[in-house]
Amino acid sequence: MTIDYAARAQALVGTRFRAQGRGEGGLDCVGVVLSTFAIPAAAVRRDYHLRGDHLREVREQLAVYFRPVPKAQLRPGDVMLLAAGERQLHLAVRTAAGFVHAHAAIRRVVETPGAPEWPVLGVYRKRRAS
Repeated sequence: MTIDYAARAQALVGTRFRAQGRGEGGLDCVGVVLSTFAIPAAAVRRDYHLRGDHLREVREQLAVYFRPVPKAQLRPGDVMLLAAGERQLHLAVRTAAGFVHAHAAIRRVVETPGAPEWPVLGVYRKRRAS
């Protein structure tokens, strides 16, 4: 059975944004990925700063549940690691029409059409259950 992760991410659209949010009270970009892929919230630390040099740590955390794939193979349901600003990372889930992410300025989880305006630092696909 194949899980439609893009549809699961789209189901989160409209959820309230909350920094370091992991559930009913709201979601941030990490919370969107955790919810989309049914990863326990306790699996990822919550005490991170919005800006900083966390690229290596984020990639290591993603590698636990996802495998890196070439950017050219990006498809709906993949996680994109984005450079949203100077020393600011962001996660989003690719959909057929665009990408789902937690938008801090709008204070909601949204689906943005098209490609992200930010550089894509990596693409990750859910590992198959063994």
